[in-house]
Amino acid sequence: MAFTLRINSTPHEVDVDGDVPLLWVLRDVLDMTGTKFGCGQALCGACTVHLDGQPVRSCQTPVDSVGDSAITTIEAIGQTPQGAPLQKAWLELEVVQCGYCQSGQIMSAAALLKGTPKPTDDDIDAAMSGNVCRCGTYHRIRAAIKHAAGV
Repeated sequence: MAFTLRINSTPHEVDVDGDVPLLWVLRDVLDMTGTKFGCGQALCGACTVHLDGQPVRSCQTPVDSVGDSAITTIEAIGQTPQGAPLQKAWLELEVVQCGYCQSGQIMSAAALLKGTPKPTDDDIDAAMSGNVCRCGTYHRIRAAIKHAAGV
């Protein structure tokens, strides 16, 4: 089945079954490999993308449910008012250890800052609770979010 997906402000035509997860369309069909596969069950957050500005787990989002929603991936989050300072803070505070989960972490953090520009620790904990970092960089992630928010 043919779908036109609006990804990072660019239309992409794909011919896939409607039940194919958005993650695999991004990675395997469109070769956008910044979004990662972690668990396949929407539990770890590695596959987080934005759908109309809201964070979603692309591993459990069938492509036929996307419709004409705007999809934003890690490849374009740095062009947003929230993403640019987050990426800078991530580098300045050396958040990344192995880096595998970090695209999902940044996507969740960008959605947080869009809705809550000056988050508290509780806001950060709630927004980031669905993102797992096996390296345990949670303190650096929190510090980078606060740094990007100017708090």
